[in-house]
Amino acid sequence: MCGRFTLTTIGVSLARAFDLDDVPTQEASYNIAPTQLVATVLNPSTETERQWQLLRWGLIPSWAKDIKIGAKLINARAETVAEKPAFRSAFRRRLCLVVADGFYEWRRQDGKKQPLYFHMKDKRPFAFAGLWELWKNPTGEIIASCTIITTVANDIISPLHDRMPVILEPRDYDLWLHHQVSQRELLQPLLIPYDAQKMSVYPVSTTVNNVRNNSPECIIPVELDNN
Repeated sequence: MCGRFTLTTIGVSLARAFDLDDVPTQEASYNIAPTQLVATVLNPSTETERQWQLLRWGLIPSWAKDIKIGAKLINARAETVAEKPAFRSAFRRRLCLVVADGFYEWRRQDGKKQPLYFHMKDKRPFAFAGLWELWKNPTGEIIASCTIITTVANDIISPLHDRMPVILEPRDYDLWLHHQVSQRELLQPLLIPYDAQKMSVYPVSTTVNNVRNNSPECIIPVELDNN
C-alpha cells in the first residue's frame, strides 16, 4: 500500500518534470498523509493543457453518503480497479498523476515501527498512477478527491510489504492522462511494479511516525543499532 509520502521538490523543477505551462506554488511537504491535500496533474479534456491541482487524498465516490469513506479509499488495487464500484467510474474517465519524490514504509523492529524512505536514485520527482473523483456534500460543496493505485511489490520493497504504489514512467504520462474509455486495455500494462534498480532506500527518524511532523528531519538518514 501507500500511506505516507513526500513532495520536497518545488518550483521550476516541478514544472519541467511534468511539462506544465505555469510554475506550481507548492511548498515542500515531508509527511503527506491521508485526507490531506496532495499535488496532482490532470488533463480534464484533450483540448486543455496539463493542470496542476490539489486534491483530497482518499477517493470519495460520487454516490457516497459520507466523506469519511475517503479515509478507507486512499489506495486502489491494480488488479480490481476497473471493476470495483468505488473506482470503476474514475478509471474510465478521470485519471491523474499524483506527484511525489519519495514515500515511506515501516519495518517492525524490537517492538517498534522503524520507518524507511524510498526514492529514485537520481532524486527526481515522479508520479504515482492515480484516479480522481468529484463528490457533492449535503451543503452543495463540491470536493475533488483522489486515490493512488497499488500493485505487487518489487524486490526493494517486498522485504517490508507485499504491495507498492504504481509509479509511472514519464514517457507514459500522456497515455495515462489522455486515454479514452475504449483504450482501457492499454493502461493495464502500466500497472506493474517499478524497476527496483532505479530506486534507493534508507532508514529515517521515527519523527515521521507522527503525522503532525512535517519538516526536513523526516527524511534525514539515521544509523540503526543492529545489536
